[in-house]
Amino acid sequence: MFVITHRLIVFSAAALLAVFTSGVAAQEPPSTPDPSQSQPAIQSDVTGGSDDAELVLAEPDFRVLNLPSTLRLPRHGSSFQMTHRFNGNLRQGSFNENSSNLFGLDQGAAVGFEYRFGVARHLQAAVYRTAIDKAFQFYGKYDAARQGGSVPVSLSALVSVEGADNFQEHYSPALGVAVSRMVADRFALYATPVWVHNTAAALNVDRDTFFVGIGGRARVSATVYLVAEVVPRVSGYRPDDTAYGFAIEKRAGGHLFQLNVNNGQGTTFGQLARGGFSDSLYLGFNLARKFF
Repeated sequence: MFVITHRLIVFSAAALLAVFTSGVAAQEPPSTPDPSQSQPAIQSDVTGGSDDAELVLAEPDFRVLNLPSTLRLPRHGSSFQMTHRFNGNLRQGSFNENSSNLFGLDQGAAVGFEYRFGVARHLQAAVYRTAIDKAFQFYGKYDAARQGGSVPVSLSALVSVEGADNFQEHYSPALGVAVSRMVADRFALYATPVWVHNTAAALNVDRDTFFVGIGGRARVSATVYLVAEVVPRVSGYRPDDTAYGFAIEKRAGGHLFQLNVNNGQGTTFGQLARGGFSDSLYLGFNLARKFF
């Protein structure tokens, strides 16, 4: 039954990707006005105005790809997200071999689930569980500043702690800041410096890692976006290669579907700090739903 459900999700993803290329799906319904046309001020155009529940056209989700965005969550609002990183390595084997496995879809996946809640105005709390190391991440985000007027950027403070084996070992606390700059309602650029403690816990070595994630999102049509990010480590424990990924995504009301490709399967701060893998690319997707 799991296999059937899993493949239904995958084929739904493929169908949605096909919609990206259709001229009809790329446009909002004529009866739904573009919010940017009714909000003349730059703060409303770019960041959604003073109401945290308003749509931000350049920043439709709480993640860039794996890194956090600066999107605000209204008080008592919530969001659910599912992440999939398929196990098939697209850089191994021939094209025919990869296609016979549906480009990794037949080889299982590292699945994650996140629930996010608006505890107070500008304050979010989230819990995320991923199949990689059976890790739980408990995560808080304070959205301290919003771009607009004399404020040139949006800024969010980040704090988290994660632990493997269902939060029983290898604890890795993290502190960071997400900074974004939006250009009109089309582009969003991100810089996310994060310090992660105990990133070599699996080796029984006490090491830290400091990375500065760089990301960007471009709205190429009314509801379609191109996304990319790279997570270079500046200091500390730096095994393997720098993690990176790119994606295409589709917004539909409160839903967002992102089809992505990464050189690793990590999605928590600790996993990103340990990097991606050389000669590796993994197909995956993020599926998000807002409840506000």
